[in-house]
Amino acid sequence: MKNILAIHTGGTISMSQNENGEVIQNDENPIAKQTINLGQDINIINDDLFNLPSPHVTPEIMLQISQRIRKAYNENIDGVVITHGTDTLEETAYFLDLTLPSNIPVVVTGAMRSSNEIGSDGLYNFMNALAVAACDDAADKGVLVVMNDEIHTARYVTKTHTTNVDTFRTPTFGPIGIVSKHQPAFYQELIQSEICEINHTVDGVYLIKSFAGMDGTLFDALNNVDTKGIIIEGLGAGNLPPATLPAVQRLLDANIPIFLVSRCINGFAQDIYDYQGGGIELEKMGIEICRGLNGQKARIKLIVGLSAGKSGKDLNKFMANAIS
Repeated sequence: MKNILAIHTGGTISMSQNENGEVIQNDENPIAKQTINLGQDINIINDDLFNLPSPHVTPEIMLQISQRIRKAYNENIDGVVITHGTDTLEETAYFLDLTLPSNIPVVVTGAMRSSNEIGSDGLYNFMNALAVAACDDAADKGVLVVMNDEIHTARYVTKTHTTNVDTFRTPTFGPIGIVSKHQPAFYQELIQSEICEINHTVDGVYLIKSFAGMDGTLFDALNNVDTKGIIIEGLGAGNLPPATLPAVQRLLDANIPIFLVSRCINGFAQDIYDYQGGGIELEKMGIEICRGLNGQKARIKLIVGLSAGKSGKDLNKFMANAIS
């Protein structure tokens, strides 16, 4: 008998359509009331921790979920499933990946269709997530995201479509496994990264997306004592329009850590171009390249690193490479 803790946090998976077709929150989570039969001995322990649409989820709430899971390590739990809204699911999953040891499987899932819609995917995804959390092979692989018969790493998965049930994909690297008839199978391994146990989360970490014709206005707006760090989604392989550079330099002079990723969905930022605003010049200015993460994941990692008290070279090393 496997004991699986199911932590419910809200989102579409726990919502229903009303008579007007509008998706609304329920007072009680319909998923937690379902009878689950996976053909194996699984004892599901439901915990309705939150009932929040995922745009309401903050790093502080992510920390509370992480702390609840750490508490579960002392409760004879063999695995954990978290149900979550899909808009910020990848950020919560990666936050957990950075703050939890991988002794037992931790799996995040959600739904693109509410519980009473035709073709609702919530219960199906929940059942697959339970099967993965109960699988011995799922341990020591970091936090996993299970959606639409695929198993993804929290580190690389991202939401790619606003409404399609096949929205969660892993660009560049692909999923690490599949689920067929509620039976997980793994085909890749994830290289483990540093884990940080934190007891608070810092504010003032921002994400800025670059665009053609961009100047320094947004960067100057963040040049204040409350700004603790900035992630820039650069153009292409990691470049910026030249008009941004004076404002970026002022931020660096104020000792605000800045990390660069690419705004592209595939590939990762690299120091390739040696022109004004190119990645090589940005590195010479003092911007660090964060390889392998998208902007929202890099921001989560920077929050965790700063919350753990990292700075200078230690922070740069922590942020530099998400591929290993």
